[in-house]
Amino acid sequence: MACAAGSARAEISDNVVRVGVLNDISGIFQDTNGMGSVEAARMAAEDFNGGGKGIKVEIVYADHQNKADVGSAIARKWLDVEGVDAIVDVPNSAVGLAINTVLRDSRMTFLASSTASSDLTGKACSPNTIQWVNDAWATGNTTAAAMMQRGGKDWYFVTVDYALGKGIEAEATNYIEKHGGKVLGSSKHPLGTSDFASFLLQAQNSKAKVIGLANAGGDTINAVKQAAEFGIQEGGQTMVAFLLFVNDVHGMGLKVAQGLQLLEAFYWDMNDDTRAFAKRFAARPGMNGKMPSGNQAGVYASTLAYLNAVAATGSDDAKVVVPQMKTFKGKDKLFGDTTIRQDGRVIHPMYLFEVKKPEESKYPYDYYKLIATIPAEQAFRPIADGGCSLVK
Repeated sequence: MACAAGSARAEISDNVVRVGVLNDISGIFQDTNGMGSVEAARMAAEDFNGGGKGIKVEIVYADHQNKADVGSAIARKWLDVEGVDAIVDVPNSAVGLAINTVLRDSRMTFLASSTASSDLTGKACSPNTIQWVNDAWATGNTTAAAMMQRGGKDWYFVTVDYALGKGIEAEATNYIEKHGGKVLGSSKHPLGTSDFASFLLQAQNSKAKVIGLANAGGDTINAVKQAAEFGIQEGGQTMVAFLLFVNDVHGMGLKVAQGLQLLEAFYWDMNDDTRAFAKRFAARPGMNGKMPSGNQAGVYASTLAYLNAVAATGSDDAKVVVPQMKTFKGKDKLFGDTTIRQDGRVIHPMYLFEVKKPEESKYPYDYYKLIATIPAEQAFRPIADGGCSLVK
């Protein structure tokens, strides 16, 4: 009887592990996530190759349209009807927080590899959630610290008016003011804004040393392009993008993006392992030579870590798999020295980059020069400050 009970607890539902990639396929995050994330998950499933136990894996995907209600409805259908065992990716913090609530205490695992809200390891902490790549605390605090060390004391924010942007601005402001800096102002804009002229003019007129773009995707691209037209950086102000990816830089071009400061967890050209992954990714169907973003690398790494935990436990139930994932401490090929903490936060080094000038780029997607490496233990909020009541 004891053996039977044990096997009932540790089993793979439907004899298939289904991983659902939930992201923005048609909107402002389609280049940094989109179908590239789906291919990254497929690569992880192929590399897992059954985990030495013949485990079958299926990758499904859907578009949440950057709407929390749409994302929640998809998650419930996947949970109740379609037998999906884990959800991965989920750019857009409002959608991610909604998914986190839907999956809490279910049998599904949430691999929040693109959800940047630091509430996932704070007040919204769930035993079902693992958060990879980046979060608002790391983005806000670590970027602000790196810029202030380089003389950026006075700031102005151009911020997307939803959970992601407001979270980043709040974290950065807290750090700046605690360390002798000043925030001279902030402009809020809707998600999917095309005209940033009024916001950028306010930032320019503030005379702030640093203009922080607390947005992402197409919003950041539009803001940077229009800032170049206004000659903001030529006028002596430094622009820092809190959530910018190599795909965004590619989209706007080095002539426009040169000199931008940004924080990344992953860059395809860091070492032999990242380059090998990027070369395989670029050759995937529909990628057409495109290099992976940090978010897409996070989908690969988190999906593979999840599948390895399934193989180790013989179960795809979050109550079994997530604790197994939290035992990991070692080297991840894409993110370096990595630990999965008990609050679900995956910690790894972060990197401050500057976008190269056109003449400094030697080959396609050669866009970044490394300014500083931030060790994992400094890059993320300490676990004691996380407010997570579920730490065990």
